[in-house]
Amino acid sequence: MAENRTLKIGDVVPEVVLNDQHNKELRIADLKGKKVLLSFHPLAWTKICTRQMKALEENKKRFDELNLVALGISVDTVPSKHAWAKDMGVRETRLLSDFWPHGALAKKLGLFREKDGFSERANVIIDEKGKVTFVKVYDISQLPDIEELINSLKTQNTQ
Repeated sequence: MAENRTLKIGDVVPEVVLNDQHNKELRIADLKGKKVLLSFHPLAWTKICTRQMKALEENKKRFDELNLVALGISVDTVPSKHAWAKDMGVRETRLLSDFWPHGALAKKLGLFREKDGFSERANVIIDEKGKVTFVKVYDISQLPDIEELINSLKTQNTQ
C-alpha cells in the first residue's frame, strides 16, 4: 500500500504539469469547468493496465456526456506511453507520464508505492472546481470497475 495516503474527498489536487503520449503538456488547472478522472495504473504494457486504459477509451462518449475528461497516469516515459497507446489503439484518451520527477503527482496524492517504484492502481475524480469527489485504491491485480465510476458521476450530477 502507499505510504502517507492523505488524499480525501474535498481535497484540492495540487497543480501539476505532465506530458501526454504525444509529449504535449497538460495542466490539470487548464481543465477547470470539467470533471477530471485521474486513472492511475502501475505500469504500461501489462495486462490489467492495458484493459484499464482501453476501458477509458471505450467509454469516452459516456464520459463526454458527463462532462468528464479521463486521463491515464503512470510512471512510464513519454516514448513508452506513445508506443503503448499506438499498440492499444488509444487515440483520444491522454496517457500522462509521471516519470520525472519520478512519480511526483502520485507522491503528492499519497498514491506512490515507494517499495515498488510505481503508483497504486487508483481512480480519483475531481469536480469542475478542482475538488476531489471520489477516491478509490484498488488491489494491484484488480481491474477498476468502470460502471462504478459512471454511477458515481451520475450520482454527483444529481446532487
